[in-house]
Amino acid sequence: MSVETLTTISPITNKPVLTRNGLTEGDLQALPATAAKAFETYRKTSLSERQKIVKKALKLLNDKQDELAKEITEQMGRPIAYTAKEVTTAVARGEYLLKISDDALGDTDGEAEKGFKRYIRKVPIGPVLILFPWNYPYLTLINSIVPALLAGNSVILKPSPQTPTTAEHIQEIFTKAGLPEGVMQHFHCGSLSQIETLVRSPQVQLVCFTGSVAGGLAVQTAASDRVAVRVGLELGGKDPAYIRSDVDIPWAAEEIVDGAIFNSGQSCCSVERVYVDEKIYDEFVSAVQEVLKGYKLGDPFDTKTHVGPVVSKRSAETIRSHIKDALEKGAKDATPENESFKSPPSDGNYVVPTLLTNVNHDMLVMTEETFGPVIPVMKVKDDKEAVKLMNDSQFGLTASIWTKDVAKGHELVEDVEAGTVFVNRCDFPSPDLAWIGWKDSGKGQTLSRFGFDQFVKLKSYHIKDYPK
Repeated sequence: MSVETLTTISPITNKPVLTRNGLTEGDLQALPATAAKAFETYRKTSLSERQKIVKKALKLLNDKQDELAKEITEQMGRPIAYTAKEVTTAVARGEYLLKISDDALGDTDGEAEKGFKRYIRKVPIGPVLILFPWNYPYLTLINSIVPALLAGNSVILKPSPQTPTTAEHIQEIFTKAGLPEGVMQHFHCGSLSQIETLVRSPQVQLVCFTGSVAGGLAVQTAASDRVAVRVGLELGGKDPAYIRSDVDIPWAAEEIVDGAIFNSGQSCCSVERVYVDEKIYDEFVSAVQEVLKGYKLGDPFDTKTHVGPVVSKRSAETIRSHIKDALEKGAKDATPENESFKSPPSDGNYVVPTLLTNVNHDMLVMTEETFGPVIPVMKVKDDKEAVKLMNDSQFGLTASIWTKDVAKGHELVEDVEAGTVFVNRCDFPSPDLAWIGWKDSGKGQTLSRFGFDQFVKLKSYHIKDYPK
């Protein structure tokens, strides 16, 4: 079998910037075997030993933020003004998970009874395969590797071919921090059949996948004939926002534009649908236009740029097809005049941030994940209609309601079908809360104390004193 060659094409220039080799058949077989062998030793280390390694690794990761920021920008196109923040936010997430790990991984006592000791212990499950994406590679990876390693598991990392150096840096950092050999491995791969082989490997006990619904279903299907393996899926979103009539309109417009087009809209929890009370609809649209006038689309290495290219030509084509579909079905392009929107760099995958009005649920832009810098705004008559439309989706990752009446917002989100609901905020996975997708947005959870659960299995201990 010939070895696969993987080429990273920069979305800034559409030219190759990196190549990596895939796996030989021998390499493929060695990965789970090595992970299983390393696990047998690592699982017996104390939690305090693991905590020291993770703490040191997070410090080393933070120290490399500027170097890593440049690579993220080059490989996936996010403006350099924001990429270092991904690294520091990933570190902060890891530090929170580290802080709560004693409680999250501690024993649970049974009922007290004379002559008996009963308790439930959380024990590591074994080798974990982590398949992580390009859009926020360090953030999504930290969500899994920190609890996995603290729980005592070995890990196998597969980065997206778009951002291959992320796994290389993470393995180097954890090795320097003292992680034993074989506990963390990484590989490069674009072959679904090779990934399926690893998913079916009897040594692999958990697969963590972040990516598209189609990719998640492929992983789940590959694992379907194994009882023991667990599958955690963080998939797509079509996240709605509802703007009630009592909001401060300019403030809400600023927040919604940021939530919709930050990272060129390439986030599973980007705002992809906006519902606005009819009483303020026109005023809100005008406020969004004013915000967009101040945005700069362009070279992501320019520190003044707000929006860079999308990740690939194919992605740009999908986004434009959603816009075209909406316009053909009666939507209006309300994007304001902006000099940077008129002449973005010609070589890259630049998509103009687009404001659409007069949209409805017959349009792809309101039903399918667009994953791009598009803000479709739909008029609603009241709270009831807004919540009904928010729930009219196959996805259920996050949703937000914007209102001065916080109590009413809290009441309304009770009926919203999403794993995370916000009032007066959006697009912010908080590490103290479970990050979980409902419907086709996934299964399993990361972050918070519940984020440790998929990396452990429960073992009950029932000890009776010797009767004589």
